[in-house]
Amino acid sequence: MAEFSLAGLLRLRRRQEDQAAGALLRARSRASELAAQRTGVREAMLGQDEEVGSIEALHAIAAARASTSSMLADLRTLQVDQDAEVERARAAHEKARAARKAIEKLESRHASAEAAAELRAEQAVLDDLAGRVRTGKEER
Repeated sequence: MAEFSLAGLLRLRRRQEDQAAGALLRARSRASELAAQRTGVREAMLGQDEEVGSIEALHAIAAARASTSSMLADLRTLQVDQDAEVERARAAHEKARAARKAIEKLESRHASAEAAAELRAEQAVLDDLAGRVRTGKEER
């Protein structure tokens, strides 16, 4: 049976798909981390029940809330960027997967053609043997 001539390309496409899957996994993981971080900051902000004893305390609370609000906005921006990165990684993975599947289909067709060729060759040998046996019986 002849070796599939695109076997090296298929290995490359599989490796590219694995790399794209890893990039997608990392992007999704980072997106989850950012979402968890944002949730934690929001919960910390909502959980602040402080008594205001002086004007300085009131200013400190206001500054802390402003800082937390700014941090939440920054985390939201990072999360939007990361969501876009997840989408790019998903698209790259899908493209790599489609490229691998295309080569695998060619490999499957090659294997089918090779199997059919082997069966034809085997049938030709059997036909030849059957013809020899008939010819040998007729000569007797």
